Amino acid sequence: MTGKADPLLAAEDETTDDLERVATELGRGLAARGMTIATAESCTAGGIARALTETAGSSEWFDCGFVTYSNDAKQRLLGVRADDLATHGAVSDAVARAMAIGAVQRSVATVAVSVTGIAGPGGGSPGKPVGTVWFGFARRNRVEGQPEAIECSAECMHIDGDRRTVRLRTALHALRRAAIIWL
Repeated sequence: MTGKADPLLAAEDETTDDLERVATELGRGLAARGMTIATAESCTAGGIARALTETAGSSEWFDCGFVTYSNDAKQRLLGVRADDLATHGAVSDAVARAMAIGAVQRSVATVAVSVTGIAGPGGGSPGKPVGTVWFGFARRNRVEGQPEAIECSAECMHIDGDRRTVRLRTALHALRRAAIIWL
């Protein structure tokens, strides 16, 4: 990277260089722990996977990324339940969790991060304004002699800014939070 902000993700105070740095740190931490990651993305459209794979050697700790922009793709590729989409909407705790769990189940990764949100400029509502983003963080727990379990947490944030800013800050938060949770 040249130090210039990516025109697809540029923000006033944070750049894709920041995103690449955070992704590299997370990757090194995952590698040191023998962990691998998968991503499940909607509003960032693969931006998190892209940031993770900018690092040379990322194939050691990055398994795959699912870009599931449509509700149909969320169901087909990640196993998100139609009932959860109908009841809670695509931008919700239930869907963020299902996306993260689905990414772990449909990959060989030990952890997965998911994002689903409203990057704007349209698509918001009074209950879910533009900038509403749900994050999911799932982790496989393998204990010899026991059935595999998947732990999952989710959180919601409201991120101010235009579409580019929301997408960049979403990716940054997802990776920073993942480092806090897993490392």
